[in-house]
Amino acid sequence: MKFSLILLFVVFSATMVSGQDQKSPAENYFTDVELINQDGEKVRFYSDVLKNKVVVINTFFTTCTSICPPMNRNFEKIQEALGDRLGKEAFLISITVDPVTDTPTRLKEYSRRFHARPGWMFLTGKKENIDWALYKLGQYAETKDEHTSIFIIGNEPKGLWKKAMGLAKAEELIKIVEDVINDRL
Repeated sequence: MKFSLILLFVVFSATMVSGQDQKSPAENYFTDVELINQDGEKVRFYSDVLKNKVVVINTFFTTCTSICPPMNRNFEKIQEALGDRLGKEAFLISITVDPVTDTPTRLKEYSRRFHARPGWMFLTGKKENIDWALYKLGQYAETKDEHTSIFIIGNEPKGLWKKAMGLAKAEELIKIVEDVINDRL
């Protein structure tokens, strides 16, 4: 009797521990690589940036003079359309493809150029960490000039992810973001 109670306790304890250690498929896929935001704070890619959030993600670099400014102007328009829902119902995430140049201080200055409010995060970090996060998003580029003009719009809790052309009309992008927030396919 004592032996079966001990065995039952061991099996129950092992089940509890393994249940606590299980990661969601999204966490396993995206991982918790460490990045740094525009305020110099360390953030974990999955746990702090993506988990339980609706996100709109773009890639850019601060010295870009071609597609980055228009894409970030579209982000600014999405920010305006979200109003008070920014940072609550949806988050804007801009990830640099030039982490060597784009320090947190430089990102902070760049964020002011587009009137970024809380809920719009600019990310940099060690090059290998940025590259890994971009790879997981399907946005890795060998050189900064080769980065895409694709926005990724995701509803992580629902597992709903869409891509949109970042240079599309802002109104069209806003509609896609609204659809993802409201979980409409």
